[in-house]
Amino acid sequence: MNILVPLIVMIPLLGAAIALVLGRRRRLQVLVSLVSLAAVVAISAVLLGMVDATGPAVVQIGGWQPPWGIVLVVDRLSAMMVLISALMLLGVLLFAVGQGIADGDSDAPVSIFHPTYLVLGAGLFNAFIAGDLFNMYVGFEMLLSASYVLLTLGGTGARIRVGITYIVVSLVSSIMFLAAIALIYGATGTVTLALLAERIPALPGDVQLILGLLLLLAFSIKAAVFPLSFWLPDSYPTAPAPVTAVFAGLLTKVGVYAILRTQTLLFPDSPLQIPLLIVAGLTLVIGILGALAQADIKRMLSFTLVSHIGYLILGIAIGTPLAIAATIYYVVHHITVQTTLFLTAGLIERTGGTTSLSRLGGLLKSAPLVAGIFFLGALNLGGIPPFSGFLGKLALFQAGVASGGVLIYILIAAGALTSLLTLYALARAWNMAFWRPTKQLIDYSSAMSASLQEDPQDEGEVLTKKLSPLMIGATSAMLLLSLSLTVFAGPIFDYTARAAADIQNPSTYIDAVFPNGTP
Repeated sequence: MNILVPLIVMIPLLGAAIALVLGRRRRLQVLVSLVSLAAVVAISAVLLGMVDATGPAVVQIGGWQPPWGIVLVVDRLSAMMVLISALMLLGVLLFAVGQGIADGDSDAPVSIFHPTYLVLGAGLFNAFIAGDLFNMYVGFEMLLSASYVLLTLGGTGARIRVGITYIVVSLVSSIMFLAAIALIYGATGTVTLALLAERIPALPGDVQLILGLLLLLAFSIKAAVFPLSFWLPDSYPTAPAPVTAVFAGLLTKVGVYAILRTQTLLFPDSPLQIPLLIVAGLTLVIGILGALAQADIKRMLSFTLVSHIGYLILGIAIGTPLAIAATIYYVVHHITVQTTLFLTAGLIERTGGTTSLSRLGGLLKSAPLVAGIFFLGALNLGGIPPFSGFLGKLALFQAGVASGGVLIYILIAAGALTSLLTLYALARAWNMAFWRPTKQLIDYSSAMSASLQEDPQDEGEVLTKKLSPLMIGATSAMLLLSLSLTVFAGPIFDYTARAAADIQNPSTYIDAVFPNGTP
């Protein structure tokens, strides 16, 4: 069954090549993209069950043994990340197809979108299953190169401006990552993760600190950890709705995954726990304060995205098996809920003609299904029982209490406050966009403009567009998937607990890559 591992990356790449050749045949491009991602969903589901039953699946590309060849590793953590990412990519693709049917693809040229989208997926999957740092870097560059194209689809001035900022920030992060790889290779003679797990602990403490800090900084930019998150709220809202949803749901989680993988496998005794805890608290609080100041739904969701990365960094910093298990569960929750909410924001924009709360109102009557989807997603992200947002936060807080310490107790309080403020920001947005009668818009807009910040790229237009049933169906399916995390919370938590146990025991990973011992 190990032969399935490279197919996770090969199928999207092959699909991208075919989709590029079929640039003038929209329906065939759509079919190729859907089949490619559906195949990855099926393969990743099989691999998840396999690695949970028998242990990590390892493939040496070209028959070259590590550390001389490229090794791909699928363990419980990477299998879960690939499966949830493939599901999100498939759901968002259906939304994009529905939007194309409604718009005639005027905002997202099909000949560009589909191959680029599949390359982005291949980069994501490659980063998750990479068994060495350089291959992980290649995965990052694949998805970042594709994201540059997707971010600037349509070629509007606003998208080009934010695209430049996004590219510059991403290049800085990539340079730092590549420099860290070079230093690690110089210090250890390898970039294979399984070997590094044995060799890095033998290095002097100050060398370990420098290497760990370089990797952490590079990944923190990609994960949008404060204060390295300044680029995100301006970059994401300008892209087309499907692109924004993929970026919000998945791209930052690749950075979180890399932090989780490297910190637990390579630097298990890192002295950076206290700085990580402080950064987690700042990310939580400052992110949600930014969300409260926004008058635009997409910008508000972008700031909540930054804020909730703080929960993930908190779990990684605590570092206990319970904290890691809760972090993995919360990653899955956050991917699904943020993707759902950003897709819903796309529906709101088309129905109401804008995402500015100063110009929205009365949508509960005109779009009751959209109102319901946003309402349930808001409750989930805000952490209302019994939704997965509540369960994930509760598990993180329990891990913090078990770990103890004044700073952790302060961060638990900050996390609880962030959850309440998230619910307040989303409830205010729902009340203004859906519940508020249209006749109150004029009276409220002037008062609102004095207290909340509009999107600087917003030109004040109100332009409604049609919704296709496929768009609503795809968003509803994403909502149902997020709700299933509550229904099946028990089995999922059991799985994440087993994944956390693997992560806490590096020998499991090392023995899978080198069953006969390390060279």
